[in-house]
Amino acid sequence: MSSPLGEWDTPNDGLDDDRGAEGFVSGTPPLVYGSVDEFVREYLREVYRRKIDGRSAYWAAQWWRYDEAVCRLEALWRAWEHLRQDPATGMSVWWRDHADHHMDILMSETGPFGHLEDTNDKDDRRLPYTHPPTGLFPDVRRQQ
Repeated sequence: MSSPLGEWDTPNDGLDDDRGAEGFVSGTPPLVYGSVDEFVREYLREVYRRKIDGRSAYWAAQWWRYDEAVCRLEALWRAWEHLRQDPATGMSVWWRDHADHHMDILMSETGPFGHLEDTNDKDDRRLPYTHPPTGLFPDVRRQQ
């Protein structure tokens, strides 16, 4: 399965710049999460807990099967990595402008998971999750 992300497959944006020994642009801190999968699995599922009832909120444990979801979640991850560096309002901006916007769309009846039934364990409000196939989301930190 190829990634629908195109130019976002790697952190190299194609610009000619001075990258350090680890491949980072001078002054750019390393990524916290090495892939969108790691971000969803270790961060988003933990902080964005919702009742997934298949009537008012939808989610797919195999979110990585939906191109739109992958693109939106990749955008969320990249925005989070950038905005986390702003200690004043970065996370507020991320929640308001990115997470709330994209998650509302992803979890809506008309979103990519809108056809799914209730997929939530009633005692666990973490977003359902199934590991993607090995190699689908390589750790971009290793490519830097």
